[in-house]
Amino acid sequence: MKILFVHQNFPGQFLHLAPELTRRGHKCMALTDQGNTRSSPTPVLRYKHEPIAVDPAATRLGRNFTQNSDRGACCARAALQLRQQKGYVPDIIFGHSGWGETLFLKEVWPEAKLIVYAEFYYKGRGADVGFDTEFSPATFDQVMIAQARAAHLGQSMIHADAGLTPTHWQASTFPPPLRAMIEVIFDGADTNLVRPNPKASLTLPSGKTLRAGDEVLTFVNRNLEPYRGYHTFMRALPEVMAARPNAEVVIVGGDEVSYGAASKDGKGWKETFLAEVRDRLDMSRVHFMGKVRYPTFLSILQVSRAHAYLTYPFVLSWSMIEAMSAGCHVVGSHVPPVTEVIEDGVNGSLVDFFDVPGWSRALITALGEPERFADLRRAARQAVISRYDLRSVCLPRMVSFVESFATKR
Repeated sequence: MKILFVHQNFPGQFLHLAPELTRRGHKCMALTDQGNTRSSPTPVLRYKHEPIAVDPAATRLGRNFTQNSDRGACCARAALQLRQQKGYVPDIIFGHSGWGETLFLKEVWPEAKLIVYAEFYYKGRGADVGFDTEFSPATFDQVMIAQARAAHLGQSMIHADAGLTPTHWQASTFPPPLRAMIEVIFDGADTNLVRPNPKASLTLPSGKTLRAGDEVLTFVNRNLEPYRGYHTFMRALPEVMAARPNAEVVIVGGDEVSYGAASKDGKGWKETFLAEVRDRLDMSRVHFMGKVRYPTFLSILQVSRAHAYLTYPFVLSWSMIEAMSAGCHVVGSHVPPVTEVIEDGVNGSLVDFFDVPGWSRALITALGEPERFADLRRAARQAVISRYDLRSVCLPRMVSFVESFATKR
């Protein structure tokens, strides 16, 4: 089959799927934003999208749809050119719906099957909106804004033949008629690569080297922000460091905004919450790594004695699954995306997202009694191998799902 992947930051979630389908003899190609510089073995074509500033007063609740449908139109024009000039007609289009790129592709290729990577459906209640009232008051205006943000996601699904999402909870955010179209398959963790390593070491920017078995607390996210519980973690940290005077804290993440709003003080969330507790921390033992390369990320997980993972009820991070695969003792926030994977006291520990003293206690215990959690760490890795392993579980299921459309075309 001819399979076209569409993702503004390709390969994104198709990192392993596109090469595997190519290996199986399918002709794969990708359509992505011209600003995307990520490398891929899959041939890539690029569309040009220059976002136009949107007047919030004019677009009001339609602002999000205006922005995403504009990108979708740019993507569709590139697709139309591809058909008219090259005669290219894919059998299957597999695109991420998050940025509107799939909205109009059926108008270009009505004969193709369209699969949408349906990662999350915004809604006013029961998910991220209103969860953390310190930053997102649960007002009716916020409910309407969230519902309006889902307009392009709903339209993308209506025009698709099927959807795919990585977790059951993320699938549950979609309205029932759309949920019925969605297959749940996790992206997969390479458990052969991401595994415990008793010889692992990590050299910090200061020159100090940490090794597996050391008392290391880790916190990893793409960016340090409230959506991923950075504020709760930092507020719990003074008590942890006071009780564990030999603990080293390794924090990974940028100072941008992936989700939610920017900090109002203009300093960035990293500095905002560090400033709250800086005078109660031994900063010689707190190591902000920024964004790191993947081999460094693996080393961080492999030297970790306790790994804190917090999130709003939102998209589950790959890093949590990979931390479990690396044999970490993951202390996670007690929210549905996390409880789908972690069972408290069995393959990880759970703490209420907002319970700062509870986080302090849980992390102090995890750092101080590592032998107590040895079975839990092994169970965490086994859970990933059995349910989320890339090669034996997720990738075969994903390939079968895509190839099932060959007979439906």
